[in-house]
Amino acid sequence: MIIGVPKEIKAQEHRVGLVPASVREFTAHGHKVLVESGAGAGINFMDADYEACGAEIARDAADIFKRADMIIKVKEPQAAECQMLREGQVLFTYLHLAADPAQAKGLIDSKCIAIAYETVTGAGGRGLPLLAPMSEIAGRLSIQVGGAYLLKHLGGRGRLIGGSPGVEPAKVVVLGGGVSGFHAAEMAVGMQANVVILEQNHDRIRELDKHFGNRARVIQASRDAIERYVLDADLVIGAVLIPGASAPKLVTRAMVKAMRPGSVLVDIAIDQGGCFETSRTTTHNDPVYRVDDVIHYCVANMPGAVPMTSAQALNNAVLPYALALADKGWKKALSDDVNLRAGLNVYNGQITHRGVAESLGMQFTEPVL
Repeated sequence: MIIGVPKEIKAQEHRVGLVPASVREFTAHGHKVLVESGAGAGINFMDADYEACGAEIARDAADIFKRADMIIKVKEPQAAECQMLREGQVLFTYLHLAADPAQAKGLIDSKCIAIAYETVTGAGGRGLPLLAPMSEIAGRLSIQVGGAYLLKHLGGRGRLIGGSPGVEPAKVVVLGGGVSGFHAAEMAVGMQANVVILEQNHDRIRELDKHFGNRARVIQASRDAIERYVLDADLVIGAVLIPGASAPKLVTRAMVKAMRPGSVLVDIAIDQGGCFETSRTTTHNDPVYRVDDVIHYCVANMPGAVPMTSAQALNNAVLPYALALADKGWKKALSDDVNLRAGLNVYNGQITHRGVAESLGMQFTEPVL
């Protein structure tokens, strides 16, 4: 199979679909890998590094999309890339279609086979193994950026996350105790913040309570609890995920208006539409805006800020699935692995993931492989 790795063109996205070590695995399996010139430069992988691992350097993205049987990326295809996709071509990347009807239309029109990292499930249908490493990084990063924007000269309240002897620390509220929420809480606890985690699932509440003990409070999420703790917070982390579907709006506009000036909201769920009613997508170039003097950080590709770490972590997770698609062909790979099959979002011009279809208000079609 011919594998294509184009350079990412989303604003301030420096990650790359395959690092040289992953290319070496593909070539060892007998596959040909085309890498766009400069694709890995953002994390200091030069064209020569890829050539040393057996890749062919392609002059531009058009050449990649024209020749490759499977495209491996990091972020969702931009409009220009959707136009280059062709019928029967496999696309393996993050898609986050629930909040992006324009991209969904582009993939449908292309008639490509679009497999989304974020809906591939783990053993027994539990967990999201290809989303988990980026959720871990986004969760950890959310406390770093949230703490930075609490600084007075950046417009925040002027409160130090960990406080000082005799002075109370910042109040950090984490909405959702999944992978990203857990890692956000771990970072906040490590920085000695006053941490509250709001979670809905009873089993998960018990797990979190057992893990954190008295280092963080784990509270049953309800409308009343969300409002009470959010209004009292210095920093709120939105970390709620419904696989394939739009994120629920847990923090209303009225709550934001009632928060203290200079408080900070970090919406990790923004690539699924966001879990704050006042959220709108931002970029690393212009990451924050204010609503009622509350700072909103809503960057859709947060792990792109630390591309050296996140590209390696993502490749570690993706490689076994990508090799299966290449070695077996996409139909057999999906037929053999029900968890990988859960990643199929678009096929033959149809939406083939129920959660995505429902979020977009489109027809769901059960794929026939």
